[in-house]
Amino acid sequence: QLQLVESGGGLVQPGGSLRLSCTASGSTFNRYTMGWYRQAPGKQRELVADITSVAKTNYSDSVKGRFTISRDNAKSTVYLQMNSLKPDDTAVYYCRFSSTYYGRDYWGQGTQVTVSS
Repeated sequence: QLQLVESGGGLVQPGGSLRLSCTASGSTFNRYTMGWYRQAPGKQRELVADITSVAKTNYSDSVKGRFTISRDNAKSTVYLQMNSLKPDDTAVYYCRFSSTYYGRDYWGQGTQVTVSS
């Protein structure tokens, strides 16, 4: 059973930084788009950023200039560097690996990010 394991969440003060990681086991993911989503209490899950198999990136307007997504195919890992964090960034963050080529879609279990003083 393929698993996505996330790490790096936690509590941080406004203006601080965190780096999230998501690693997959069991296969290679060169043809997958990797992404990060988040869901705050009472809100719908939303895309934060994603990165295609050719390293094309896409960011939501709310995180542009503050967050950076990257991937390491050799490690089957996607990262999200989050800088200048705001209280509005507080949410559960989920990673996602998806491939239209293979018809597959995998989600991580979520990691809590709390931005508070």
